[in-house]
Amino acid sequence: MSETEKLYDIIKKSLITEKSVTATENAQYTFEVKKDATKIEIAKAVELAFPGRKVKKVRTVYMPSHEKRMGYKFGRTDSSKKAIVTIEGEPIEFLNV
Repeated sequence: MSETEKLYDIIKKSLITEKSVTATENAQYTFEVKKDATKIEIAKAVELAFPGRKVKKVRTVYMPSHEKRMGYKFGRTDSSKKAIVTIEGEPIEFLNV
């Protein structure tokens, strides 16, 4: 697996919540990323996925699993990691907001 293929696999999806949509006004975008990804790898992956943008800052948050109920059964959600990325340059237009 080449390094560019590895970088494309780091970003799983963009997280769209009320808080993350309002943060786009400050050029901050929230992504769900692989749990073992570093800040440097996340920055390279965002610059590769969205050419013409430069990553200014990356903040990461580990999201632990929690108990969830479906009817009378209990289960657990998967743990994950999210990254809040601040960019310079053109805004990212993938959100359609």
